[in-house]
Amino acid sequence: MAEDDTVSLLKSEHAGLERAITKELARPYPNEETLAELKRQKLRIKDQLLKLHAA
Repeated sequence: MAEDDTVSLLKSEHAGLERAITKELARPYPNEETLAELKRQKLRIKDQLLKLHAA
């Protein structure tokens, strides 16, 4: 059950980062550094999800 909770939490964080990226891109002058950091965080979460599914 703990693994399911972890997966749910990671998916929620991943979705939140996607919303933050979309919001930043909607700005007239998106901050490239902010976008890069958000994308790095999103990729880290995606990697964690893939490791959990592979286990």
